[in-house]
Amino acid sequence: MSSQILFSLSTSIIALLFAWFLGWRIKKQEVVSEKADHISKIIRQGAMAFLDREYRILFVFVIIVSGSLYYFLGQQTAFAFVVGAFLSALAGQIGMRTATLANVRTAEKLNKDLKSGLKVAFNSGSVMSLSVVGLGLLGITLLYILFKDPVVIYGFGFGASSVALFARVGGGIYTKAADVGADLVGKVEKGIPEDDPRNPATIADNVGDNVGDVAGMGADLFESYVDSIIAAMVIGSIVAIGEQGIFLPMVLAGLGIIASIVANIFVKLGNVKDKPGSGQKVLSRGIWVATILMVFAAYFAINYLNFGISIFYAFLVGLLSGLGIGLVTEYFTSYDYRLTKRVAEAAETGSGTNIISGFALGLKSTVVPIIIISIAISLSYYYSQLFGIAIAAVGMLSTLGMTLATDTFGPVADNAAGIAEMAGLGKETRKRAEDLDAVGNTTAAIGKGFAIGAAGLTALVLMVSYGQVVNLPFIDLLNHKVIIGLFLGGLMPFIFSALALESVGKAAMAMVEEVRRQFQNIKGIMTGKAEPDYNRCIDISTKAALREMILPTILSILAPILVGFWLGSASLAGFLAGSIVTGFLLAVTLSNSGGAWIMPKNILSWVI
Repeated sequence: MSSQILFSLSTSIIALLFAWFLGWRIKKQEVVSEKADHISKIIRQGAMAFLDREYRILFVFVIIVSGSLYYFLGQQTAFAFVVGAFLSALAGQIGMRTATLANVRTAEKLNKDLKSGLKVAFNSGSVMSLSVVGLGLLGITLLYILFKDPVVIYGFGFGASSVALFARVGGGIYTKAADVGADLVGKVEKGIPEDDPRNPATIADNVGDNVGDVAGMGADLFESYVDSIIAAMVIGSIVAIGEQGIFLPMVLAGLGIIASIVANIFVKLGNVKDKPGSGQKVLSRGIWVATILMVFAAYFAINYLNFGISIFYAFLVGLLSGLGIGLVTEYFTSYDYRLTKRVAEAAETGSGTNIISGFALGLKSTVVPIIIISIAISLSYYYSQLFGIAIAAVGMLSTLGMTLATDTFGPVADNAAGIAEMAGLGKETRKRAEDLDAVGNTTAAIGKGFAIGAAGLTALVLMVSYGQVVNLPFIDLLNHKVIIGLFLGGLMPFIFSALALESVGKAAMAMVEEVRRQFQNIKGIMTGKAEPDYNRCIDISTKAALREMILPTILSILAPILVGFWLGSASLAGFLAGSIVTGFLLAVTLSNSGGAWIMPKNILSWVI
């Protein structure tokens, strides 16, 4: 076994051991408040019930698809597919179990100070992130040891993609349905505060944060992470001499794990003060530390494997592009900057002007990310052609062990704020929780921007590697079948978004009706003498999400297969290109518009 394989294997195991250690530290912390513990257990039970039911549906899907892969592509690809689906689902389980343990412990630590609460929440995010990179790299390494063929490992990426579809769509429908139901009836109709225990949908809203923004985001980035490595390995096996082109992406991913762990420790040592924005600075420094360490580590690794300086430049382009997209997303979504404050000011004249302002911001925010991605593609191709683009994608995701931690930290902070309010932990604790939640909103927006950029570049690399595998040297844009493929591919993100929005609307309507029913029929809710039926709201969101996620998921899987069979490989390449472009633009627009609208409830008093 080569030293590169051993290094990849060792770093993936180190990531998992460190994640286990952080999770153990969270679990051993005692919970003092019985009421807070009771609320946390309801959230945990609801989240795990959703995930268990979702995975039952996923299990049937995996059996059917793996059987088809076995018949058409052989047992090796089918086995890799099952491993990819299993490890992605396992990462989601680990992350969500930890998050639902950490929320109440974060709330209680905020009784002491902001730093203690941030440390627990960030540890939880780190468990998710390190599980993703550890399991992802471990699966790829073991499959390569077993099969010695990176093309076969595409099955692993397909398995990860399948789980990402289910987790992201199902979790997204769940969380938004609960959120809308809680806000429309509780805050708008009844005039009670957010996270008020009298609101029946409050617990479902907190459950949604976990299933959508922890398990869903983790599965999403697990897919991008492993796909970028696999595509780079495939292209590297074609353009490089020997196995060095295969080993390089794996070694860079392993170095990224080490850099992320060091940065993780750096965050814990940071000086967090009890004032707004302090936590954001410490987390941002952690990302910078991981990035700087990765620059030096990649330089020496690329030299050690006898690649030229051009490959390092391509890697650097990808690494800095990911950081750049994150910073641009922060500028368009953080309440510290003027653009988002204008969205808040627009609310003075009504919800209509607020919506117009926020959507316009989202549309404008597409400009810089597109320029960054275009420059990244141009420079990385200039330095090392197709392999350079692939290495740039690996570079963008190399510090995922740190960047994902700052993202999935957010839902834990949000849950902690809700528990602090519902359990009556005091005004000071609630204030600190809101400050931490505000940091979480910003980091979540940055994480989504990073995820979109990484997904866009990874999808491009996958399309390039597809062309390599099927021996498609170029795409003739004057070919009518290719043009049809472009239009069909460009249509897909809009149809998918429409189906997802309709699903959220249906689920939210059911939630609103249930919350209204409980306020009307359960006497004593508004006076606090009777407890709402939280489980009924959780069940409504669960059933609606699982039912409504099926059609968008099936469409996403079947559409490219049908285009490929009916119109051919060139048309499928056009389909992929069209979906990448419109999908990237639509994702940036919607993500940044939403990020700008999610602000601390007192932002208007700061900017008016």
